[in-house]
Amino acid sequence: MRYSFALLFVLLFLVGCKQNTQKVILSEGIWLVELDVMDNQVLPFDLKVNKNEDGGYAMQIINAKEVIDIDEIEINGDSIFIQIPVFEGYLAGTFTENSIQGQFIKESLDRIVSFKAMYGSKERFKVKKERTDLNVTGIWETYFSPDLKEEYVGKGIFLQEDKRVTGTFRTTTGDYRYLEGILDGDLLKLSAFDGAHAFLFNAKVTDSTMNGVFYSGNHFKEPFVAKRNDGFDLPDPDSLTFLNKGYDKLAFTFPDVKGNMVSLSDKTYQDKVVVVQLMGTWCPNCLDETKFLVDYLEGNNEIEVIGLAFESAKTKEIAIKGIERLKNRIGVDYPILLAQYGTYDKQKAQEKLPMLNHVLSYPTTIFIDKKGGVRKIHTGFNGPATGEKFVEFKKNFNELITELVSE
Repeated sequence: MRYSFALLFVLLFLVGCKQNTQKVILSEGIWLVELDVMDNQVLPFDLKVNKNEDGGYAMQIINAKEVIDIDEIEINGDSIFIQIPVFEGYLAGTFTENSIQGQFIKESLDRIVSFKAMYGSKERFKVKKERTDLNVTGIWETYFSPDLKEEYVGKGIFLQEDKRVTGTFRTTTGDYRYLEGILDGDLLKLSAFDGAHAFLFNAKVTDSTMNGVFYSGNHFKEPFVAKRNDGFDLPDPDSLTFLNKGYDKLAFTFPDVKGNMVSLSDKTYQDKVVVVQLMGTWCPNCLDETKFLVDYLEGNNEIEVIGLAFESAKTKEIAIKGIERLKNRIGVDYPILLAQYGTYDKQKAQEKLPMLNHVLSYPTTIFIDKKGGVRKIHTGFNGPATGEKFVEFKKNFNELITELVSE
């Protein structure tokens, strides 16, 4: 029922936007947005508001070095609608000059998170203790949901300057974005919001250990533990996904956004190096990889790329709109096929591609040589937030493509 009311609010809002009755003016500058997550915790992120020459607004979500530009903003009276770029999530609510109150909504997953925003706050997290003798800079061997069947491993990579902490957690499926926060005494607090995911990490730390809780929005939480280990690394991402016995090639046929069926056996892909990207328009790590692929293809036209989208959208039409939105916003020229909609369940995705031992991660990147042979399968994606790992990925990608093209 709550979801129905939220959707009705947005529909009425959009109708009302045809006649702009704006009276209230948003203050320009930095706003602190706080999402209500679980256990009475709040997840903060910074939002910068500027006024355009045409009287409208432009906004930026800021997470450490990440800046997400927002240009789809509708205002009607004291109501505001903020569409996050690429992703389906949006912020909707009412505002005054110095405050906004409303909800962050992801319709395909029926998720609604309340939020409030205040103008002029310069502290992402409020510091309660004047000083700390601890420093979390370095590498942390991390286990999420430790000692449970859901346990998985991560690698914390952090830099602390005074009390401010930035960094990320890498896992075998990707990274947890640009995290930013503080070390308040012995309490580590980190957050990130990008319109697809809302992450909050709280932990009690010593010189060599962390013990905390990871929150994703208001629908999920799990414990994690970590120990300082500068020599730790994750399993090789090129060894996790492979072809099952009895298969020597990848094969699929899925529709593109116009309904045309596309297959690896099509003439376009014969005698060509092909990169197949298992992805979703809802997935930030997939967005990072898509941006990388778009940039790479600008100077390299000797390969073909195909995206296979596994979408959470409830209908085929909404899923196609999501793919078209991604292609238009990022400038994707290669085909993105609709492989699945209604869920991005990895088991169901693997059923669509039975030659794979599993689909462990979005994205998963499959490299195919000119003879149609699978030469490498890379699980996950180390995006820009991972620093040197992203640089390493780009180097390895270019070297492999150069080798395959020259064969």
